[in-house]
Amino acid sequence: MIGLRPARANAVVALGAHCDDIAIGAGASLLTLCAARPGLRVDALVLSGGGTGREQEERAALGAFCPGADLRVTVLKIPDGRLPAHWDEAKNALEDLRATQPAPDLILAPWRGDAHQDHRGLAKLVPTVYRDHLALGYEIVKWDGDLGRPAVYHPLAEEVAEAKVRLLQEHYPSQRHRPWYDREAFLGLARIRGIECGACYAEAFHTTKLTIDLAGE
Repeated sequence: MIGLRPARANAVVALGAHCDDIAIGAGASLLTLCAARPGLRVDALVLSGGGTGREQEERAALGAFCPGADLRVTVLKIPDGRLPAHWDEAKNALEDLRATQPAPDLILAPWRGDAHQDHRGLAKLVPTVYRDHLALGYEIVKWDGDLGRPAVYHPLAEEVAEAKVRLLQEHYPSQRHRPWYDREAFLGLARIRGIECGACYAEAFHTTKLTIDLAGE
């Protein structure tokens, strides 16, 4: 397995269409980043759930997933399932974030092949605002059966994978009734992605474009 190690990661932008998307798709990667880089700046933007109990869940959860980080969280009130009708509001929110955090080293967002219209819409917005940045598209397991063939893997230590599942269960009680929201689903996908990259567990991502500096130090 070919591996690349980014030279730096001082600022991360994490984008989600709904509260819990970021944690489900990239929670273990955030745990790893924040543990390795105390004081890492993390700007999280979530498009829906603002002003509800879900926003409270999200703020507490992201605080747990980003320990020691310089965390800023914004949760909007775009109705769930209606992102296409609120395109301008979502685009403006990303542009406002870009104005305050113009040069993140990494962007975590949904991937363009996600079957949910809100996830897919947000994924399509990202390159229209962040045009020269490393963007990794995370995946969210669900009944649509839309999991693809990712090209980027982040191997996880077993304790990090377990911590992710524990935090998901602790911080999103509003989602526990969903038949797919359980330990087996989250660890199962992580185990499959781990097998694919020669590890025990992993989070996997999609990317449409990146550059490498083969002459760099």
